[in-house]
Amino acid sequence: MPGPLAGIRVLDLTSVVSGPLATMFLADQGAEVIKIEPLGGDMTRHSRQSISASGEFSALFVSTNRGKRSLALDLKRPEAAKIMRTLAARADVLVQNFRPGTMERLGLDEPTLRNSNPRLIYVSISGVGESGPYAGKRVYDPIIQALSGFADIQSDPKTRRPRMIRTIVADKTTAIFAAQAVTAALYARERTGEGQHVRLAMLDTMISYLWPEAMTQYTVVDREESTGDPVARPDLIFETSDGYITAGTISDSEWGGFCAAAERPELAEDPRFNTPGGRAINATERILLMAEIIKKRSTEDWLERLDANDAPSAPVLRRNEVIANEQVRARGLITELDHPDIGLVRQPKPAARFDHTPAAIQGPAPRIGEHSAAILAELGFEPGEMERLAAEKIVRLVSLPPR
Repeated sequence: MPGPLAGIRVLDLTSVVSGPLATMFLADQGAEVIKIEPLGGDMTRHSRQSISASGEFSALFVSTNRGKRSLALDLKRPEAAKIMRTLAARADVLVQNFRPGTMERLGLDEPTLRNSNPRLIYVSISGVGESGPYAGKRVYDPIIQALSGFADIQSDPKTRRPRMIRTIVADKTTAIFAAQAVTAALYARERTGEGQHVRLAMLDTMISYLWPEAMTQYTVVDREESTGDPVARPDLIFETSDGYITAGTISDSEWGGFCAAAERPELAEDPRFNTPGGRAINATERILLMAEIIKKRSTEDWLERLDANDAPSAPVLRRNEVIANEQVRARGLITELDHPDIGLVRQPKPAARFDHTPAAIQGPAPRIGEHSAAILAELGFEPGEMERLAAEKIVRLVSLPPR
């Protein structure tokens, strides 16, 4: 059964993570995604260490480009740009994350492509937006963490030294926002018959993402100084006698459950902690007290006690433990697929589950230009013309289709 986006063609001119991951989500949901990449391949193919004999695949590339077809073009060459314009005239969505001004120089800007395809949804992903004093900056995830407040929210509670989150949270969150924006634009097109230009900046995304709970002290104007900092407290990682757990005590019942599990019923009536407001005001004191108590028993003992008293808790898993976790396995969250150039690779299944139009991994990540010949053939190119384009380094071919 086809996925919910079956029949939608997406041209992916993106690199690094935010764009490729967004279009991979669309591929998982059934869209045909054509990855347009340089003759040497997307830079993330060579990011960190290679995992393939050919040198064309890194783990990062494999996990952000599965299920796509690859067309390798030198877009600086006029004939390659002409091929792109032909493809765009037949596409539903185009996604690009070049620095501002690049698509205009290539003759692939939104107004030019819209002339031949009014229904095209043209998505531009940028680091900090297309205007403002930072618009020309080269931007990667740490830059956005620094600018958006994410590094501040991770600050050491004692020294207030900012710290980075050790995953590319800005890239990946922007990918999710971008995929959602594409589907919203597709829905709008169904009602209006017209495409549109969707612009999305990583900085805009992360400030929006951070706001609800991490910026509460800045929500009401002129009350910044009187509102407590929601992150000026220890985190909720508790050391046990043999590991680590996390536990939540937001509601009265959850606090009562923890007190029962800890065999400390008097804490449930302690005036510092017996209301949600009191627990929030005295959060640091409460969390340090919990840490002192939790350290005295084992992880298994605590999890059993907290579950028995309906208090939220979980083990803090190391990354190598996630794959074997009983909940992860029960849900079948991680699957394995064969990659012809690498071998067996693990991938998470698509998170959204559709009961009538199921999403599914459409196949492994492609080689550089693996589908160039097939895509050019669909556009009417003959094998001899493809060979000329390859010889002149306008396109990269893996092989020609049978004559």
